[in-house]
Amino acid sequence: MRRLAIALAVVVLLAGCSTSQDAVATGGEFTFVAPGGQTTITYDPPADRGRVSDIRGESLLRPGETVGLEDYAGQVVVLNIWGSWCGPCREEVPDLQFVQDSVDGVAVLGIDVRDVREAATDFLVDRGVTYDSIFDFPGRTLVALSGYPRNTTPSTLVLDKQHRVAAVYLTQIRVAELIPLVQRLAAEPG
Repeated sequence: MRRLAIALAVVVLLAGCSTSQDAVATGGEFTFVAPGGQTTITYDPPADRGRVSDIRGESLLRPGETVGLEDYAGQVVVLNIWGSWCGPCREEVPDLQFVQDSVDGVAVLGIDVRDVREAATDFLVDRGVTYDSIFDFPGRTLVALSGYPRNTTPSTLVLDKQHRVAAVYLTQIRVAELIPLVQRLAAEPG
C-alpha cells in the first residue's frame, strides 16, 4: 500500500511539472520546467528561447573579482553547474575544457556549488582547467534561473549568443552531444 501511495505521489509531481508548451516565455526571461520529466531539453526556434540575465558572482580563479555572463557578450556560453565533490562533474571537466579550447565563439562558465573554496580551486588547478567558475557555495546565483532545480549537479545550460537558453542537460554532458550544438549556435546570426 505504501509503494502505491509513493508511486501515485511521483505521478502527481511529474504531472505538475509537465506542460504542453515550451518552458520559456517568448522573448522573456527564462523559466525552467521539465516537460514530461525530460533530462535533456532543447529550445527552438530561437525566438522561443528565454533570456538568462544576472548570472554573476565571485570568480573562483581570481578571488575578489566578479565574473558573469556580461563578460561573454556575443558568445555562446556553456553554463555548467558543478562541485568538486561530484563524481560525474569530475568526468565531464575534460569535455568542457575541450569545448573551451576548440570551438571559436564559445565559452564555458562554471558555477561551483556547495563546495569548499580551497577544494574547488585545487580541483581546477590539478586538472589544468582554464575556464572560470563562479564560486557559489550557497547557490544564490542559481536564483536567477527561475524554477531551475538547485539540487541537480552536474547540470548544464547552453546559451546562444544573446544568452537565451538553447538547451538544458540535467545529466552529465558528453562532448559528442555538446560540440554539434555549440557549433550550430555559434553559426546562428547574433
